[in-house]
Amino acid sequence: MPTEVILPKVDMDMATGQISRWFATEGQQVKKGDVLFEIETDKAAMEIDAPASGVLRDVTGKEGIDIPVGAPVAWIYADGEAYGAKQDAAPISLPVESTEGGAVPPTSHSVTPPSALPGPTSGEIVQSPSGARATPLARRLAREAGLALASVTGTGPYGRVVKADIDAAIAKGGAKEAPAAPEAPAAAASAPAVKAMSDDQVLKLFEEGSYDLVPHDNMRKTIARRLVEAKTTIPHFYLTLDCELDALLALRTQINAAAPMKKTDKGEAPAYKLSVNDMVIKAMAMALKGVPDANASWTETAMVKHKHADVGVAVSIPGGLITPIIRHADEKSLSTISNEMKDLASRARGRKLKPEEYQGGTTAVSNLGMFGIKDFAAVINPPHATILAVGAGEERAVVKNGEIRIATVMSVTLSTDHRAVDGALGAELLVAFKRLIENPMGMMV
Repeated sequence: MPTEVILPKVDMDMATGQISRWFATEGQQVKKGDVLFEIETDKAAMEIDAPASGVLRDVTGKEGIDIPVGAPVAWIYADGEAYGAKQDAAPISLPVESTEGGAVPPTSHSVTPPSALPGPTSGEIVQSPSGARATPLARRLAREAGLALASVTGTGPYGRVVKADIDAAIAKGGAKEAPAAPEAPAAAASAPAVKAMSDDQVLKLFEEGSYDLVPHDNMRKTIARRLVEAKTTIPHFYLTLDCELDALLALRTQINAAAPMKKTDKGEAPAYKLSVNDMVIKAMAMALKGVPDANASWTETAMVKHKHADVGVAVSIPGGLITPIIRHADEKSLSTISNEMKDLASRARGRKLKPEEYQGGTTAVSNLGMFGIKDFAAVINPPHATILAVGAGEERAVVKNGEIRIATVMSVTLSTDHRAVDGALGAELLVAFKRLIENPMGMMV
């Protein structure tokens, strides 16, 4: 039998993906392990290898369209194996629901019927308690309208219920869910969910022809969803301190001046060149090790106490941002952190990071100092319980022992998940960070 080539799940949050480029064409001979195609996710471009050797046939996964995870995109026939056009592939439409709840026009492509596919992947098709299969958006809309999902006929892939089906059922006065008994007095008294303005409501506020519409890509949709989740589910608490940088800047100059030379393609270059951000990463990691109760993640059943300080660093890339992670940053030298960060940032901008290089972590650092931003508050990136927002270092007048002098000062703001890191614990962490920044030799031992 021919080997089925499916669209794999290469990202934890991935429900659909796009093939940005095929490296082989219909009828071409391929070898197992050869790069077959490239997937573009919301965060990276991943090269996918051929699962078998043979002739590539029935390429149904077209470039540039959303394809469900697990759907077949082609078949590979072994050498000498009889070829007949696949009869079990039929074109279906895949509605792509926007973050505002609307849908873009469907795109047709061929996939194998549900009986021949693996079970639904996380975030793709959800089986509700009533037995109906529905997208998360459709389930939410049905719940808000008090609509029984079991009474709605799904028109999406594999018969799942999508937003358009809910809208149609509401318009026809579909069957209502039986009212559920309140779980607790607090649940009965909770305020109704606030709905965002619809696309039409927003556009009506502006004169027609006075704007251009730029559709959201997968990265922007994911960023928007995660930010809304973070700000609505995590109780943010903010702490701000000023750190003097003069000792750190002097030490950084000495370390860079002592860097050995190494040979490169362009000649000789220093083996490393530390930035202030590299030293901020190290200080944050060491502060977490010094205040281990703050090196945690919240779950509903237990506090996750981390044994290592893995620091994510926000990197701006075209269309959004990504947070590659310096693993075990507390144990690494400043030069190692510097070189590793440069490599991660370069590959992040080229969307060449592997999922394990940007997923997880125990905290994060977001630095806007290079733009002259004095201070700001960053949004926590789950599963982290903290994120440090770093402002610009600037000369300010400070008072010491009753005398005014000039010092280079940097403002930092720590955002904490108040469920895991309360005010006093967050203050202890930030004071530990300030101590390391103002006494940077402590990072060298």
